[in-house]
Amino acid sequence: MKICIFGAGAIGGYMGAKLAQAGAEVSLVARGPHLAAMKEKGLTLIEEGERSTVSVTAAEDPADLGPQDYVVITLKAHSVPGVVDRLQPLLGPETTVVMGVNGVPWWYFYDLEGPYRDRRLQTVDPGDRQWDGIGPERVLGCVVYPAAEVTEPGTILHIEGNRFSLGEPSGAKSERAQALSKALGAAGLKAPVRPKIRDEIWVKLWGNLSFNPISALTGATLDVLCADEGVGGGTREVARNMMLEAQAVAEKLGVKFPIDVDRRIAGGAAVGAHKTSMLQDLERGRPMEIDALVAAVHEMGELVGVPTPTIDTVLSLVRLRARVAGCYPE
Repeated sequence: MKICIFGAGAIGGYMGAKLAQAGAEVSLVARGPHLAAMKEKGLTLIEEGERSTVSVTAAEDPADLGPQDYVVITLKAHSVPGVVDRLQPLLGPETTVVMGVNGVPWWYFYDLEGPYRDRRLQTVDPGDRQWDGIGPERVLGCVVYPAAEVTEPGTILHIEGNRFSLGEPSGAKSERAQALSKALGAAGLKAPVRPKIRDEIWVKLWGNLSFNPISALTGATLDVLCADEGVGGGTREVARNMMLEAQAVAEKLGVKFPIDVDRRIAGGAAVGAHKTSMLQDLERGRPMEIDALVAAVHEMGELVGVPTPTIDTVLSLVRLRARVAGCYPE
């Protein structure tokens, strides 16, 4: 089984290191000093205080690696359309593409029962680049839970979590999903195959949709923004309203939430003084994941006829904040 990790940063590097340690046939696509370090010294993983280095196959040009059985994409959502052409050498007739990307996935409506079957989302896939260039029939859904960090080129610090939930858009327990689950399990990772991967996508999205933009607008860490109950209920109430609007959109699409909003907010607060990825991107002058996390929910709300006034207000504010900072494309 040939597995390629495309975008071997913190999360991709963590998965790649675990697979390599288990003896899997894995390769990584990376660039810059991180790639140079992996080629020269191998990939180092720091986990539970233990430091280990493993030799890996790493390349900048996917053509050097050839067709794969699985391509795991672990990029920020806004980066994927721009690499579709570069992905092509990795794609053989039977290649499965695992989208380990946050937010609403571009394939969301593929094979979805109901009136919106095979609809396309322009907020996350402008010009249908991914739909046409990758093909939704290749896709295996993935919800990523681990937290990790590239501490220096070629070195990944694993912070917490080891679950990568997998699921077919159709809900089937396919051979390809089970085979990848087994390979990840052999590497010490949890990879359950879910019959309703979209439900799990929404539970994670609930927090990303609300906590990320609010933190970027306020500079607050999760514990602070989840506890603030100032004028009008403070940022906690803003987050709660955004989640309730998102829930109404999702339920129109058949999603069932296993927990309620207040429990989800409590889960965010329990993480503590953590800066969300969107706030970190803003502080570092990097492009912000606004479209996949927030704008896509607005687009879906319009599609199903559910108003999203709080989401729309926060979306307008965070887009302008990002533009002023040079972190959002015009």
